Amino acid sequence: MPHTTTLSPAGRLSIGGCDLRELAATYGSPLYVFDEQDFRETAREYRHEFESRWPEVSVLYAAKAYLSLPLANIVAEEGLGMDVVSGGELAIARAAGFPSSRLYFHGNNKSAEELNAAVSDDPVGRIVVDNFHELAELDRISGERAARQPILLRVSPNVDPHTHAKTTTGVLDSKFGFAIANGDAERAVGAAMAAPNIDLRGLHVHLGSPIFEIEPYEQASDVMCAFAAQMGDTHGFSFDEYSPGGGFALAYTREQHAPAIAEYAERVARSMERALAEHRLEQPSLHIEPGRSLIGRAMVAVYTVGARKEIPGVRTYVSVDGGMADNIRPAMYGSGYEAVPVDRPLDEPVETVTVAGKYCESGDILVRDAELPRLEAGELVALPASGGYNLAMSSNYNMALRPPVVAVRDGESRLLQRRETVEDLTARDVR
Repeated sequence: MPHTTTLSPAGRLSIGGCDLRELAATYGSPLYVFDEQDFRETAREYRHEFESRWPEVSVLYAAKAYLSLPLANIVAEEGLGMDVVSGGELAIARAAGFPSSRLYFHGNNKSAEELNAAVSDDPVGRIVVDNFHELAELDRISGERAARQPILLRVSPNVDPHTHAKTTTGVLDSKFGFAIANGDAERAVGAAMAAPNIDLRGLHVHLGSPIFEIEPYEQASDVMCAFAAQMGDTHGFSFDEYSPGGGFALAYTREQHAPAIAEYAERVARSMERALAEHRLEQPSLHIEPGRSLIGRAMVAVYTVGARKEIPGVRTYVSVDGGMADNIRPAMYGSGYEAVPVDRPLDEPVETVTVAGKYCESGDILVRDAELPRLEAGELVALPASGGYNLAMSSNYNMALRPPVVAVRDGESRLLQRRETVEDLTARDVR
């Protein structure tokens, strides 16, 4: 749960000084509650832990985890950069007035339109180039604008992060990046250095997400420093910037244990120092890209209990008014969550139930085998750690209305995003 979680005077869950039952009465259900203080504290922790261990660091929020105009403003206020992966994310960041120089543009298939937008009159700080097609397109587009665009090359070091197959990205068999193993990465360095309108600043790696072990980051440090040294010898490449990416883990359940930010920072920094010394390289600046580990804990989903179905000797289903339309992760990845009764958070569990969503899929399950007090229709349940990729991957499946996001801080609440309406559902339709 967020750091500001307490019990209200009525004994109910409270976040940011706001009673969740009262928030649901005001804003409706389902509802996503964003603890602004928790997010800001975690952002500052990332900056402190990495900046205290490395002379030049940029912390870039991975916007794909969740993005809105108000959140972009908070990210900017905390002095972070932002990692965007589409023209849409880029447009939202700019609409919020986010400094373009602090935007890093990722993606494995950027269109010409997206690249044009990125190198506009207010160009992004870095484009992370993912393939040879993009490299040629960017060189052409930059040349048409008489510009020289700074880039990083996304490299696949073939390091297994030991996470879900659908979110493993730094191995040889991946749609992302230039592989070292087959020679693509070296060819990309040569091509980028020869391109007249490209300014190659460094290398980028993203191994996957979430990564509960730190050893893969250390392995990547070794591989990437060895590669950088080789490229310096053969191509005159200068290793000025390095991003080990993101993927830092978040504990979703009590059984999971994610390393502390300080531990990630310490071991990434120490492994880089060792590898740089071994290969006689100067220290590059570091770009860190936390997403779920920054936003995840700061947001809690709140649902209303509805129907109950008991199958003696098999299972009891307790259905809520949300599900896979606002949180596809359990269905897509088998992700685990915990459910907390909002009105009676301290009551002892008396039964094991499955918390089910309301959508027309048997796989629409939010929490399996949850130990809970008996919940009745109308009660509220909260799912902690709902900030990362829940709403970012949400949909209008079954013509569902996306829920609102409400920020809480110091006993006050404000809408960050309103609930969708039926009019929103038909806004794209041609009559």
